[in-house]
Amino acid sequence: MSSNPVLKNLPKVGIRPTIDGRLGGVRESLEVQTMNMAKSVAKLLAERLRHPDGSPVQSVIADTTIGGVAEAAACAEKFRRENVGVSITVTPCWCYGSETMDMDPHAPKAVWGFNGTERPGAVYLAAVLAGHTQKGLPAFGIYGRDVRDSSDTSIPDDVAEKLLRFARAGLAAATMRGKSYLSLGGTSMGIAGSVVDPGFFEAYLGMRVEAVDMTEVIRRIDRGIFDEAEYKKALAWVKKNCPEGKDYNAPATKRDRKQLDKEWELSVKMALIARDLMIGNPALKAMGRGEEALGHNAIAGGFQGQRQWTDHYPNGDFMEAILCSSFDWNGIRTPYIFATENDAMNAVTMLFGYLLTNSAQIFADLRTYWSPAAVKRVAGHELTGVASGGLLHLINSGPAALDGTGRQTAEGKPAMKPFWEITEAEVKACLEATTWHPSITEYFPGGGWSTRYLTRGGMPATIARLNLVKGLGPALQLAEGFTVDLPEKVHDVLDQRTNPTWPTTWFAARETGQGAFRDTYSVMNAWGANHCVMCCGHVGADLITLASMLRIPVYMHNVPEEKVFRPSAWNAFGTAGLEGADFRACQTYGPLYA
Repeated sequence: MSSNPVLKNLPKVGIRPTIDGRLGGVRESLEVQTMNMAKSVAKLLAERLRHPDGSPVQSVIADTTIGGVAEAAACAEKFRRENVGVSITVTPCWCYGSETMDMDPHAPKAVWGFNGTERPGAVYLAAVLAGHTQKGLPAFGIYGRDVRDSSDTSIPDDVAEKLLRFARAGLAAATMRGKSYLSLGGTSMGIAGSVVDPGFFEAYLGMRVEAVDMTEVIRRIDRGIFDEAEYKKALAWVKKNCPEGKDYNAPATKRDRKQLDKEWELSVKMALIARDLMIGNPALKAMGRGEEALGHNAIAGGFQGQRQWTDHYPNGDFMEAILCSSFDWNGIRTPYIFATENDAMNAVTMLFGYLLTNSAQIFADLRTYWSPAAVKRVAGHELTGVASGGLLHLINSGPAALDGTGRQTAEGKPAMKPFWEITEAEVKACLEATTWHPSITEYFPGGGWSTRYLTRGGMPATIARLNLVKGLGPALQLAEGFTVDLPEKVHDVLDQRTNPTWPTTWFAARETGQGAFRDTYSVMNAWGANHCVMCCGHVGADLITLASMLRIPVYMHNVPEEKVFRPSAWNAFGTAGLEGADFRACQTYGPLYA
């Protein structure tokens, strides 16, 4: 399991079995069925969901069924003691809605009303959801499509899908709360995403921003404030496992071997120090550096780099790429969410994807749309299949996790997997598929190393980006699709037209023929920033659910309507145009932690 201290004491799911409180025959006849519903949900979550550290999701069930306000209050107190961050209410019957409902304003909440004819669980579901809507406490409603028998203790597939989606997103929201974003440096090259907004983090995510100047990295290098033994181990591992590739610099700008070796040494130290700044390091305390040993409780971070740092010191590419990967010199581990150019909005998008999938993320520029006609003209190749509408070229210097090579496999397809599913052979394959090139000196006068790899095609994937809009606040956009293989010669022709020392992913969005997804060009044309995040899997529905919990509207997606799962209160803002309703609901309720 992970040794990341930021991922300790993770939130639990609270399960609230509510019941008709009338004693004298009614309540007694429902006790077993109601409590069994709670137990079945806890079993489902434990079997199907894990936290980012690999541990199974734990549930806390109320000590008794909840028939009234006294038992609801006792349940709430137990949840506070047990670190419950998200609640699921279950019932097969009518209950007294306002007396039994979850009133915590910050915990995401759902209600499963059993679809059976013996007792009116659906009636309670509708009544309590109306209560949540009226009180401004949005809750997700879960109601199975088919009528079940009262003796049926199984969870229907459609109900299980919604329970799992809700719990994944709710736990992601709860895990972020109370953590930090570590801003190493400030604004990079005028990129708006690196103008870090503490108000956004506090109001929408329940996080704080920790700002540390990049001179702190130099202080720690110059004064030896890092684990020397681990540094030697890391440097030896790098020499063995990080093969150097072609130096693309012109003869006049090439750096000599002595300089390149020094850049490797500094790059490794930067990686150690950035990690220590995020999560702390007990080894520093043993050195008499108690303050530095604590870290900043950062679940995500970013490094400004350009230009104040990179005009004089090695770039952050190695640091960012290796931290974002699921492995390093210490073996297979949880990835760290660490953004290049201190793009905090991309870092948050990476964090969303990571907490929903437990896997590494690719940070990239959404660099180029290659139309079929342009590919044909430049490379003489006819795009077919999922790429028949064109390609998006994802490429950037910086933290494209090495998992992004696609050399891991799940269900016979290229993947980026949770660390506990990755094999040593897959780590080896990822490292062998990556070469490290002296950075282009004109871009990075201080030197450094750039990763180069090509993502395998055929991986189901989702690209996403969170943007800040003046007058509106945060808004999320996403696109599901697939990575694409190109013939080697075709890839080389297209890739050589830009910086050949950076990692490339060819991505084709799933077109719908409508709006921003009428074709792949429209996806590129509607993208709200220069950066995006790519996550393995089609996780758009999970991102939409999480965004609604945080009151962040989604203004562009290609998720089928039947997969969109938001609080029932959203229906009151319109059912014909779900995108517009989402904006109106988020604006009405405002940030979750405001």
